[in-house]
Amino acid sequence: MDGEDGSIQKQSNSIDQEALFLKPKLNKMATKITINNNGSIKVEGDFTIEDRSGNAYDLAGREVIGLCRCGLSKNKPFCDGAHNGNFTHEAAAFALPPKKTV
Repeated sequence: MDGEDGSIQKQSNSIDQEALFLKPKLNKMATKITINNNGSIKVEGDFTIEDRSGNAYDLAGREVIGLCRCGLSKNKPFCDGAHNGNFTHEAAAFALPPKKTV
């Protein structure tokens, strides 16, 4: 910004850094989780997956992954197709009972 005397003055920037951090990423899809019949849990969109210590798995740029729910995968927590012929569950949405209060 130019000052009255012709000098250049630095404009103070009062942008709230926390607000910037919390803004959703542009062009990113919301995370969608689908429970597949007789198989994996499909996760797609903008997400990270972390182990219990907070370390992120390297998803190599994938925006769609399958998580194992049969327990047979040799690549847990990811699905490797080991459920084929070994796991049955018809996925149908239902309402959970009310949250328990102490």
